[in-house]
Amino acid sequence: MTSLHEPLALRRGPALRNRLALAPLTNTQSHADGTLSDDEIGWLTARARGGFGLVVTAAAYVQRSGLAWAGQLGVASDDHLPGLTRLADGLRAGGAVSAVQLHHGGIRADAAASGEPAVAPFDDARSGARALTTGEVEQLVADFAAAAARCERAGFDGVQVHGAHGYVLGQFLDVVRNDRTDRYGGDAAGRARVLHEVVEAIRAVTGPDFQVGLRLSVERFGLDRAEAVTLAGDLLASGRLDHLDLSLWQIGKSPEDDPSGPPLVDAFLDLPRHGTALALSGGVRTAADAQGALDRGGDLVCVGRAAVVDHAFAGHALADPAYAGPQFPVTRDHLRAEHVGEAFVTYFAKGWPDLVAD
Repeated sequence: MTSLHEPLALRRGPALRNRLALAPLTNTQSHADGTLSDDEIGWLTARARGGFGLVVTAAAYVQRSGLAWAGQLGVASDDHLPGLTRLADGLRAGGAVSAVQLHHGGIRADAAASGEPAVAPFDDARSGARALTTGEVEQLVADFAAAAARCERAGFDGVQVHGAHGYVLGQFLDVVRNDRTDRYGGDAAGRARVLHEVVEAIRAVTGPDFQVGLRLSVERFGLDRAEAVTLAGDLLASGRLDHLDLSLWQIGKSPEDDPSGPPLVDAFLDLPRHGTALALSGGVRTAADAQGALDRGGDLVCVGRAAVVDHAFAGHALADPAYAGPQFPVTRDHLRAEHVGEAFVTYFAKGWPDLVAD
């Protein structure tokens, strides 16, 4: 059995000191121009000091047109480098391996916040997004790669490509709405092409020790579950990824299209990994939950909401296998004491009112 305490050697770069990762969490603490604030740096570096082996930032836009909410982190310009460098230094000082999550909102972008028209794989009347041309998709791939190179210059150990939750790369995977007739649509291989090209492009512009991960949704958002399994298998087999993070909502849940069936994750656990670490995300609230994800067959466990309200969740779980995790609801003052800035306190309380006692 794998223990939460065991270090995890990835294919490239530094090993993680343990099997616990801070999940990428929207926190709306960046400045309007996408530069990091003191609050955002403080929230992330506190989790590094709290014992997490890997700390992943919130989704960071690679093109201004992809900004999806006010207060989002940016990696689209060299203007973002000073704050990114400061954050990378702080995470390293805290003992964590670091990664920036690379993102573009697509139809979920906020044109009012970005000041630019929304673009996506297909026209979308509801959001007003227009379909990207083939050349613009190629530029999107190049901008993901440029953002990764910028993160490497800032001193991060790696990046995580955001292919989950119905944002732009996941939108290409939509079997219903992706009606493209170029090489980025038409069949499963065409729909997945942009993901492979992004990873390949990042590998081409970064060093041999730079880590590249990818977060993937495996249901909802127009995804075909069989295609998702095939895609995950192809990504694991490619040798280009250091970790693949499956975003499952709840790690042990059954598929939404088969609620009495076996857990959704089971279809992915037997895939040959070829040296790529498989990370599991969803509903980890206690030390037992985290250990259970490893016992089920994961290599790495990502912690979300529990890490918001306990910056030292990792340290507590490592010290006590019976650690019951933070008890909800918590107060706003509790969040502030856990190095959560005011913008994040407001966002968290609005998004999960059952978790915060006003």
